[in-house]
Amino acid sequence: MITKSKCINIKFEDFIHTEQGENIFDKTERVNEVLSSPVLTGNEGLGMQIMHEVRPVSIIKEKDGKEHNVIMLGSNSYLNLSTHPQVKEGARKALEKYGYGMGAVSNYAGITQLHRELELRIAEFYNTEDCIVFPSGYGTNVGVISALCNKGDVIINDSANHASIFDGCRLSGADIKIYPHGDMKYLEKILSRIPKEQTGRLIITDGVFSMDGDLAKLDKIKELADYYNCGIMVDDAHGIGVVGETGRGSAQYYKLLGKIDLNVGMLSKSPGGLGGYCASTKNIVQYLRLYARSYFFSTALPAPIAGGLNEVFKLLINDNAGRTKLIENTEYLKQKLFENGFDIGCSQSAIVPVMIYDEQILFKLYNELRYAGVYVNIVTYPAVRRKECRLRLCMMKDLTKEQIDKAVNIISEKGKKYGII
Repeated sequence: MITKSKCINIKFEDFIHTEQGENIFDKTERVNEVLSSPVLTGNEGLGMQIMHEVRPVSIIKEKDGKEHNVIMLGSNSYLNLSTHPQVKEGARKALEKYGYGMGAVSNYAGITQLHRELELRIAEFYNTEDCIVFPSGYGTNVGVISALCNKGDVIINDSANHASIFDGCRLSGADIKIYPHGDMKYLEKILSRIPKEQTGRLIITDGVFSMDGDLAKLDKIKELADYYNCGIMVDDAHGIGVVGETGRGSAQYYKLLGKIDLNVGMLSKSPGGLGGYCASTKNIVQYLRLYARSYFFSTALPAPIAGGLNEVFKLLINDNAGRTKLIENTEYLKQKLFENGFDIGCSQSAIVPVMIYDEQILFKLYNELRYAGVYVNIVTYPAVRRKECRLRLCMMKDLTKEQIDKAVNIISEKGKKYGII
């Protein structure tokens, strides 16, 4: 059995590569040995089960089979739309009419009138000509980037972009450039050094960064993109329904709605469903339907999901999804955490980081919070650097101030215990 002293310096990346003399499966045995040891790895709460629809106070089942209540601060369903009566009714009607699965890829016999209505509603939401809906959020980024970019092109990324963006970049074969998070001077330095003959250029950024909750500096990015003849792709997965005057995301926040080349988002965050999309011109969307492999070779989004999402976008287009209440809750949470002495970064969204900076303390805190009745997300390597490890709190519209107060009190009690306040 692996002891604590032997495990303390074991890292995530130690199990990625096959060691000399091993077969490709031996590393899975080594991982299991570590996870079965007494050492905390941060994986203790991963894979727990939620026992009902996502609610502000939820019942979860731990890996040991024990069930208990938690205040839910770990869900991306910021607006609680997955349980909205209008959305559930839309999904129910679609289920009765079309069944629970499509049985074909979108380009063959996989889409219904509901799918096309959803695409047009999203295009309206972004003030674009058309939209393509993918059955997977991860596959959206991979498919869009690898379809439009190729060997000889250059893609410029913020270092904090989502993993699916980087995977799409690698698959494309294009040259990949990375600038430090939010560093516009470094971005300009990269752009100024791209050879004139390398004309296939794309800047990609998250709209809201998923680990920090801050916004991309789209105003400056747009200015630089225009000057250096670059396209712009924004993945606004965590911005849709939350950021902007009427919840249309980071582009609206910067008054750039309709001026971004590729408006990418995920249907699994505030929309509460499944899949992703890219809203753009008719020509670009048509091209993606033929060349995005994660679209062409994937079974279409189930009709009940499309039915529910149509109702979601009716609410979002009219700004009737509860964004104001969500913002009020988020500001209240941030103020309470700040008053209690926590480092919460510079969040501008429904994502609030609580910086820990010590991985071993993070593991203990994460475990104790869960059993004390607060569910949050744990964030460390490879999502962020170990010295920037943190808890990630995700606000929900339906949480009450009393529930937020209780959660902050519990977090503060544990924070004092470990000296992070």
